[in-house]
Amino acid sequence: MIAVRHWGRNSVLAPICWVDIFRCRRVGRCFRHNQQKRRQRRPFTLSSPYRSEIQTSSAWWLLLPALSVLAFVGVLPLLTIFNYSFFDIFTLESRYWIGTEWYREILSSSRFFESLLRSLVFSAIILSIQIPLGVFIALLLPRDGKLSMALLMMLALPLMVPWNTVPSMWVSFLGDPAGFGGRLLAMLGIDFDYKFNALHTWILLVAMDTWHWIGLVVILCYSSLSTIPPAHYQAAAIDGASRLQVFRFVELPKMSAVLMMALLLRFMDSFMIYTEAFRVNAGGPKDATTFLSLDLGEEIAAFNYGPAAARSIIYFMIVLAIAWSFRTIMNIRRDQSLGVGQR
Repeated sequence: MIAVRHWGRNSVLAPICWVDIFRCRRVGRCFRHNQQKRRQRRPFTLSSPYRSEIQTSSAWWLLLPALSVLAFVGVLPLLTIFNYSFFDIFTLESRYWIGTEWYREILSSSRFFESLLRSLVFSAIILSIQIPLGVFIALLLPRDGKLSMALLMMLALPLMVPWNTVPSMWVSFLGDPAGFGGRLLAMLGIDFDYKFNALHTWILLVAMDTWHWIGLVVILCYSSLSTIPPAHYQAAAIDGASRLQVFRFVELPKMSAVLMMALLLRFMDSFMIYTEAFRVNAGGPKDATTFLSLDLGEEIAAFNYGPAAARSIIYFMIVLAIAWSFRTIMNIRRDQSLGVGQR
């Protein structure tokens, strides 16, 4: 319109200006029409904060069945045992309140601390052997192919053996007249007496536990190594990194979270070992393999439900404290790695 007013209606350029004005109006009407259609077609959506809150609440509803089962099989028995630990129980119907007497008696006995020391030493030996050995075997396995799957299946076979069967297998294997291992040791001139020699009993328990659980550590480490991109190895090769440097700066950081999980799982299993030690030598010789779990088993076998409940709560608190320590260490290492990455 400004151009028309400037040039006048009778100007030669006036028709061109009118054509441009009509064209702009038509384009504007088409644009507004398309915008209205888009608004009609667009569904109603919430903003991202509200959407995340709804998704979080939906996730908690999906976890409700699992939490209910966990409360039924874990929390309720724990509360029941905690209640029994304050009673002197002759039968489950006749109970007498004694307060914290069982806790004072257990924590003031030297037998408890000796058993605790044996359990901690056994767990330390298990972790110092199985974690490095599992990492070493995982590094030796090929990354792909049928051979790697076959080897992993072979390593996982001992995990399928029940706990009460493992000591029977090893005792039969090391039996002097019939066991192949016992005859082989006799031919080599090795007097392996796990019944009356405490050192031999510990060696047997460590070998038995390592055979049973080394596959778990290998599978966890192998799964973490399989996620490392080949480009990382290519970059290390271009930089001229040695095999030790590749492990230190490429593979070990990738396995750190999995290794902490393996440490926690293997510590809890080895710390509460019972079946293997009881079936091999019942805590002997001379209480050399009397761990915390065997003391608890003796209390249950003698129908001392009050002391057994108190021991269970004490053992639970010990395992919980150590698990919390592992978790704290994992968080500190993660924060340190994130801080180094941001720098």
